[in-house]
Parts: sequence; structure tokens; C-alpha cells
Amino acid sequence: MKTTRRKFSREFKAKIAIESIRGRLTLAELAEKFEVHPNQISKLKKEFRGNASAAFGDKSMDDGESAQQVDQLYTKIGRLEVERDFLKKKF
Repeated sequence: MKTTRRKFSREFKAKIAIESIRGRLTLAELAEKFEVHPNQISKLKKEFRGNASAAFGDKSMDDGESAQQVDQLYTKIGRLEVERDFLKKKF
């Protein structure tokens, strides 16, 4: 009999990691509550802490990148309008 691996959603993993960080329950109690192995909880907690800074990413960097993309798009629009006007005159 072949068993399939369970797949957990991001929300479920985050919920487990947050509960683990809160420290209200032991790893064994959390493992029983969420029906996962205690090693998985430790791994999720470590991964959550490592990537928590991504949730509060630097807005200024994102704004700079999107401003650059907007400038590139406006440049492309300008070129396309010039080409269109040229072709209108040509035909």
C-alpha cells in the first residue's frame, strides 16, 4: 500500500510557526495538536524566523524599481506613438 505525502498550505505552516514562537505549548503538544512531527515544527519555526524580514521589506527599494519600470514603459509608449504616426503619414 502506497501512502502519499501530505502537503500543507502556507497559511497552515505560518500558523504552526507562530504558535511555536509564542511558546504556550511544547513541541510535543503542538505536534499532537497539528498532527505533524516535532522536527517539522522546529524546521518551520527556523524557516519562519529566517524569512520574517521579507514580510517587512524595504518599500523604498520596491518604489525605485517600479519607478524605473514606469519610465521604461513611458519610453516604449513614446517610441510606439512615433512609429504609428510615421506609418500613418506613409500610407
